[in-house]
Amino acid sequence: MSQNGQSLHFDTLQVHAGQEPDPTTNSRAVPVYATTSYVFNDSDHGADLFALKEFGNIYTRIMNPTNDVFEKRIAALEGGLAALATSSGQAAQFLALATLAESGDNIVSSSYLYGGTYNQFKITLPRLGISVRFADGDKPRSIEALIDERTKAIYLETIGNPRFNVPDFEAIAKIAKGYGVPLVVDNTFGAAGYLCRPID
Repeated sequence: MSQNGQSLHFDTLQVHAGQEPDPTTNSRAVPVYATTSYVFNDSDHGADLFALKEFGNIYTRIMNPTNDVFEKRIAALEGGLAALATSSGQAAQFLALATLAESGDNIVSSSYLYGGTYNQFKITLPRLGISVRFADGDKPRSIEALIDERTKAIYLETIGNPRFNVPDFEAIAKIAKGYGVPLVVDNTFGAAGYLCRPID
C-alpha cells in the first residue's frame, strides 16, 4: 500500500490501512458500527445492491463498515487484494476450501497440521465428498505425488503446528502453479504478514 507514491511501513499499515476518516464526525479512530441493517436510498438502490450491480451495505452478516476497514487492513498487511473476516480460522479455512472443491474433488495437504484443521480435513470435508490426501510431512515431492486431475488445492501452514516446521514455499508454490491449483496457506503464525507473507 502506498500513499502519494510512498510505500507505507508495516507499523503504519497496522494502524491506518483501509480507513478513511469518518465523513460524518471526522473521527480518526475507526467507528464501531453496531447496526444490523441499513437504509436504501430507494427500491432501485436496494435492488442493485442485492443484485451485486452496486457495492454497499445490505446487512451486517454480509458486510459492516467496521469489518470492511479490518478486512482492508489485513489485506494490506498480508500483501493481498482483499480479505474476508470470519468468526474463526476454521470458518475461514472451510469457506476457502469449500469454494474451491466440491464432491468428488480432493485437496492435497501437509500432514503437519493444527489439530482442529486435521479434524476438519479427516472428518468434515469427507462428509461433503471432498477427500483430503495427506502428504508425508511437507516434502514437495510427496505433495506433488498426490496431485491428480481432481485436485483443487494444496494446503499448508506457514509454520506447522505443533512441530514448528517451515515448508519450502517456493518449491511447493512452483508445483501448485505448474498444475494450475491454488496454494492455500494458513498464515496464523505469520502474524498478519509481519513474519511471513505467503502471497509474496
